[in-house]
Amino acid sequence: MMKRTLLATCIGGLALTMQAQTYETKFARPLGEVLNEISARFNVRLKYDVDTVGKVLPYADFRIRSYSVEESLNNVLAPFDFKVVKQGNKTFKIKPYEYARRTDEDGRKLLGYLSGLYTDQTSFEKRKEVVRKEVRERLELDEALSHVAEKPQVTLSKIRKYNGYSVQNFALETYPGVYVCGSIYAPLSKGKHPLIICPNGHFNKGRYREDQQQRLGTLARMGAICVDYDLIGWGESEKQVGKEAHHNSQAHTDQILNGLLILDYMLANRKDIDTTKIGVNGGSGGGSQTVLLSVLDDRFTASAPIVSLASHFDGGCPCESGKPIQLAGGGTCNAELAAFFAPKPLLVVSDGGDWTASVPTLEYPFLQNVYGFYGAEDKVTNVHLPTERHDFGPNKRNPVYEFFGEVFGLDRSKIDESKITIVPEEVLQSLHLIKK
Repeated sequence: MMKRTLLATCIGGLALTMQAQTYETKFARPLGEVLNEISARFNVRLKYDVDTVGKVLPYADFRIRSYSVEESLNNVLAPFDFKVVKQGNKTFKIKPYEYARRTDEDGRKLLGYLSGLYTDQTSFEKRKEVVRKEVRERLELDEALSHVAEKPQVTLSKIRKYNGYSVQNFALETYPGVYVCGSIYAPLSKGKHPLIICPNGHFNKGRYREDQQQRLGTLARMGAICVDYDLIGWGESEKQVGKEAHHNSQAHTDQILNGLLILDYMLANRKDIDTTKIGVNGGSGGGSQTVLLSVLDDRFTASAPIVSLASHFDGGCPCESGKPIQLAGGGTCNAELAAFFAPKPLLVVSDGGDWTASVPTLEYPFLQNVYGFYGAEDKVTNVHLPTERHDFGPNKRNPVYEFFGEVFGLDRSKIDESKITIVPEEVLQSLHLIKK
């Protein structure tokens, strides 16, 4: 009797479901139920970054394509502004729509479109002029510059000397009462030296981490003056404006503002800088800043964005895509923005474990084509590490040393990270030195 009752209940439930599948009800079904059916039907695993509870899908069964799980998922998720990301042969992740992230194929189509806008140096320069102007406007950089401190206070720590280099901390007033803090790594040798501005990325421990000190210290031993500084809302910036300031669109503007103000300060106040050799180098989010700084300031003469460059990913964090700069010129991307640096030396380091995996076959050929307009294909270089993941490890740092060693004539015999003294975070801080 119990089995008969259960069977009757199941049949009744099925009948209700079938009855609901009509034109009048738009053939609607619960989204979660449809996704479970797709998972079973195609024998795939679905992972979720979204909540499907209470969501009802119209024309549900008509969206499923028996020949393609990916097309079925895309059709089913479209009404809810969700997207699907393939993570393996049998695994898919369902995520909210990401305005800053697209697919490799989207990047291919965009670069194909952009390549059709210019066929020579003249047409490319016209495009560059339009986009650069609009990027600056969309970033609202000039509005920010109008509010900076008129006579900024600068505080410098005592110079600490190590094996072949020195470090001095600084706090530079940007907006009235607000400071960007960082460190200046310099060679111990006298004379004029190249300057490299080093915006920081989202790596753990910020600019205080070991690999950051190794990179800047090594470049300083080689003969370059290097400057790093905190992200907005990180390190000593967090003590002033709070952590949430990093997750605000204004961080996009203020981080670029900080880089430009530091460059201004260094050139105005240091007599030991060779103004014909100004580099910029950062990884991950620092790579995004590297590209943007090179777009906004012609004083940079060499650029090295590391594990960051892609045509289909803009960074995602508000500090990289908080302002709609990617809409400039009817639509652009970091690959095109990097190409605006032509014909000056450009190094792009990529790996197989993040969004830069496409660089050798997608972004790098695009860059080579643009550099070809200037007869400067040899000025753009890609070092690809297919078995590595997203970090600023030694195999990413070594190409940086070689690149700046070549373009700035640095002493490559000084490449020895074991000579770098790693200090705790508090040694690199300078906010406490400011006179109130």
